[in-house]
Amino acid sequence: MSHLLDTSFPVAPLRRFVLELTDGPFGSSLTSSHYSEDGARVIRLGNIGSAEFRNNDEAYIPLDYFNSLRRHEVVPGDLIIAGLGDQNHPVGRACVAPKGLGPAIVKADCFRARLDESRLLHRYSAWALSSSAISQQILTLTRGTTRARINLDLVRDIELPIPSVEEQGRIADFLNAETARIDKLTAMRERQVSLLRERLMATWAQVINDDARDSAWSPIRRFITAITDGPFGSALTSNHYSDDGARVIRLGNLGRAEFRERDPAYISLKYFSELRRHEALPGDLIVAGLGDQNHPLGRACVVPKDLGPAMVKADCFRLRLNQRRILHEYAAWALSSPPVTDQVTLLARGSTRARINLEVARDIPLPVPSIERQRRSIAVLGEMRFAMNDIISQCRRQVTLLTERRQALITATVTGQFDVTTASGRNVTEGVSA
Repeated sequence: MSHLLDTSFPVAPLRRFVLELTDGPFGSSLTSSHYSEDGARVIRLGNIGSAEFRNNDEAYIPLDYFNSLRRHEVVPGDLIIAGLGDQNHPVGRACVAPKGLGPAIVKADCFRARLDESRLLHRYSAWALSSSAISQQILTLTRGTTRARINLDLVRDIELPIPSVEEQGRIADFLNAETARIDKLTAMRERQVSLLRERLMATWAQVINDDARDSAWSPIRRFITAITDGPFGSALTSNHYSDDGARVIRLGNLGRAEFRERDPAYISLKYFSELRRHEALPGDLIVAGLGDQNHPLGRACVVPKDLGPAMVKADCFRLRLNQRRILHEYAAWALSSPPVTDQVTLLARGSTRARINLEVARDIPLPVPSIERQRRSIAVLGEMRFAMNDIISQCRRQVTLLTERRQALITATVTGQFDVTTASGRNVTEGVSA
């Protein structure tokens, strides 16, 4: 294979340096039924970061079974390559097995390589394989539509820039230090986002709890004038979807007191006319009947004015309330608040994803202060979220910029476009606020 790498270094396929290369056991040789509480570590795709071993996603097999799978063994210092990738986790990324790992093997779609380190260092190879330049090359070799995959033969054909061993060591040391600085800044920004979200939730809870102290908690059934859920089973499947027509409001559209425009789905207007009892009009209240750890059960939003013809899908409830008693917008804020979602979770059934039905939805308790106070709370919460979302957006933009610069630095360094011998004192994160 001819290389297309833009590099000042010589280029050679990995096969020239491979002493040993193996993949993980496939099929019935290693399944979840073999896992145990401790023993030998099973290195999985989730453990392979970009030149970084990620110690999360721990899995083990008994030592006696490990002994039967010795040909897949990994020892500290081995090069581990990902044979499967997706949009966020590129195929071919690699890392070095860390010291103190203990007995270990690779799982299917992970490769363990041992190279001739007198000519090609594992720690440099991990950086090179994790660079954008090599990722793009690997994509031309891959098969698989949704998740790119490579096999042992394709691994051997990957071409890398090959500077001198001394330069490889300098590059690896430089990238270890510089990416650590970038990762520290990224972690700071992500921590800021987390703290802002915690502050928002705490203030949100305080507003609703203050409203509750000045009014009685009441089940929402007292204010319902109409309620319906979405069609279940064969009445609405993906086969009914069309390119346009009436909007189908799904769980992904239900944020906490905000309608999310993502994940649009439609059915034909003709079929919509048969499902009118599930219709959702602008201003209607929509409540989530299904939740998980990141998307709380019972969260709610109001249908936006310009949505057009629409209906709710299964596990979404459309409510219309007596708005002389409780405003839909206030109900959305209250239902999505921590004090209420915590109570809804207690009413729920389901082990992995909590679920409620229409009867349980009617029993959700809410504080019902005066209409004037509801409007004040709506204004306070709306202004607070707008301000915090603005700061969060700035932090996210900086995280994106840092991530892009990190990857660009890796690629420029392993291809020789960035000279590490003259890099001392240069700020590779210039333009990103500390």
